[in-house]
Amino acid sequence: MSRIYLVSTAVYVAAALAEIAGCFAFWAWLRQGKSAWWLVPGLVSLAAFAYLLTRIDVGFAGRAYAAYGGIYIVTALVWLWLAEGSPPSGWDLAGAGLALLGTLVILTGAHFAR
Repeated sequence: MSRIYLVSTAVYVAAALAEIAGCFAFWAWLRQGKSAWWLVPGLVSLAAFAYLLTRIDVGFAGRAYAAYGGIYIVTALVWLWLAEGSPPSGWDLAGAGLALLGTLVILTGAHFAR
């Protein structure tokens, strides 16, 4: 696997964790009755997410966001399992595999289009 794929994957995973953690802070506040103080780290996490997506080495924001989708889906399913205690179903895993295939197509195409 080339260095660009490894770096992009690491940045995408970090962005996905930041986005999920930030959104979960809002979920915990609004759906689980947690303190509004949960929003402070949630907002910091969402800002980190936005920053991290700017670190992806592609020429257009939309392409970075599109490729990010597959990584986000896989990371969200890992969150579902590890943080919320609900293992992903076979359908979840099949969908994640398709999404990752789309991510690879987008990133590979962006790399060869240079």
